[in-house]
Amino acid sequence: MPAAAALSLIPELEDVIQHGTRQKRVDTLERITTLFLDGAGRFGDDQVDLFDDVFGFLIEEIETKARAVLSNRLAPVENAPVKVLRTLANDDDISVAGPVLKLTPRLPDSDLIEVARTKSQAHLQAISSRKTLGEAVTDVLVRRGDRDVARRVAGNRGAKISEHSFVNLVKRAEDDGVLAEKVGARPDIPAPLFRDLLVKATAVVRDRLLASAPPEVRNRIDSILAKVSKEVAANVGPRDYRAAQRVVLNLERTGNLNESSVAAFCADCKYEETIAALATLAKVPIAAVDRLMGGGEPDPVLILCKAIGLDWSTVKAVLSLQGGKNPERKDADEAFANFGRLSESTAQRVVRFWQVRPA
Repeated sequence: MPAAAALSLIPELEDVIQHGTRQKRVDTLERITTLFLDGAGRFGDDQVDLFDDVFGFLIEEIETKARAVLSNRLAPVENAPVKVLRTLANDDDISVAGPVLKLTPRLPDSDLIEVARTKSQAHLQAISSRKTLGEAVTDVLVRRGDRDVARRVAGNRGAKISEHSFVNLVKRAEDDGVLAEKVGARPDIPAPLFRDLLVKATAVVRDRLLASAPPEVRNRIDSILAKVSKEVAANVGPRDYRAAQRVVLNLERTGNLNESSVAAFCADCKYEETIAALATLAKVPIAAVDRLMGGGEPDPVLILCKAIGLDWSTVKAVLSLQGGKNPERKDADEAFANFGRLSESTAQRVVRFWQVRPA
């Protein structure tokens, strides 16, 4: 039996520990490791404890490379000796600690928490890659971890995340689109925090979440965004266009107010300046253009832009400002078709009506 063989090595171990070279320790460690792995599935707790003591003697003064080899061999074993696993997991060298932190099922949460509190970001990354993680562990990872750790935790479906850590992740996601996607894709995110995440996420992140979400989640996202839009519309007072009008008036005086100006305002997401420029070019009251853009329907905007003589590329940029994001492909295609069918003379007749009857 391997356990009996390990016992027979005790006299040799004492000699190796007291007088042996480092290479002799490594050679003996390899023999003991092979003995353990050969019989691990049959060992009881007492036999595993015996190997634990033997490993503890041998790894005290061996080089990093040998400890890393031992870590890789023991980490996946379901009944690997706990004391040596703990020693390996607390090693400052991630090549030694990493395999145990990622793979071993034997370390309790208390050990993982201690490592997460005291060791490097590389150690935290290794822990965050485990198949399962308890809330107490993820709390430390989210609190101490850098961007990569936070992303790994958020993307780990086997990790349990407390509401407190979700709050932390959502806040950090404001400046990290990748993290926002990972957090938003979690089925266990609390509904109020999911709403906050969507509100603060960029249009690109929202589009990616919609594209990757199952139908029921897409409906949930659409519903949240629609509700938020109504709330914003109800709570936002009239826009102040005075500063934007001064900018546009200066461009008009110098002969620089043109389609390029509108395109530049759109590219910089300058909503007020865009409205003021369109109103000035079309000779329509700014309040009328404000209502057209705020109505959410693309056709009035298409008419206004056609009357001014804007190209489609600029019109598309104006429409993206109207909705707060790039329109869906089918909506953009429909708008493009309608814009092409609309004649400039017809558009100008409608705009003349707005000039006289802006309401």
